[in-house]
Amino acid sequence: MINLRTQREIIKLKDATRISAEALRVAGEACKAGVTTWEVDKVVEKFIVSQGAEPSFLNYQGFPASSCISVNDTIIHGIPSKNIVLKDGDIVSVDVGAKYNGYHGDNAFTFKVGDVSKDVEQLLETTEKALYCGIAQAVVGNRIGDISHAIEEAVTPYGIVKEFVGHGVGKNLHEEPEIPNFGPAGRGPRLMAGMVIAIEPMINQASGGIKHCPDGWTIKTADGKPSAHFEHTVLITQNEPVILTKL
Repeated sequence: MINLRTQREIIKLKDATRISAEALRVAGEACKAGVTTWEVDKVVEKFIVSQGAEPSFLNYQGFPASSCISVNDTIIHGIPSKNIVLKDGDIVSVDVGAKYNGYHGDNAFTFKVGDVSKDVEQLLETTEKALYCGIAQAVVGNRIGDISHAIEEAVTPYGIVKEFVGHGVGKNLHEEPEIPNFGPAGRGPRLMAGMVIAIEPMINQASGGIKHCPDGWTIKTADGKPSAHFEHTVLITQNEPVILTKL
């Protein structure tokens, strides 16, 4: 079932998404050479708790940390570790969620550590642009497929991760509808005011192939090439889409 949020629920969602967005900003500030991904995660957790909220990801289906931190060829669900030390030239995708007053916020950003190659810079710029192309289609009367198609068009010829998708957000971290990052326009559920969705392109530099790691969580590119991930929680209104996780 796709939920349409009341004004009271939207107020609560705005609080949760603000905390989630601030936590992501704090994470980005911590992503520096010499810092471990475990340390970045602890910064995120400390901030979220300081706001009276809970990390949405901690213990979610058994996930052992407060944020997913995915470096270079790790696409998503990277487990923070004391053994992963960031270095100049790395890219770090941080995915953060915060639960506050019973509602969740969810967002992600791929940060640069120092200087990165021009090819990687282009990947990041294209993926972030694709996110906003998708958001532009999140208007009343359009369909989920319009979001998906806009993202796909924006990232050609990069590799689209097709096994993982965007989703609804609310009392649960993942709700209906699913929002793929590819597919034909004009398909899928029609968008209505009050829907709150997370749009999140996951784009690989080369092929869209993925590899599951033995830890049961970490997803890497099949070819070892870099991957980028950007995500916002968006409210659909009678007018323009409202990006709830934008600071």
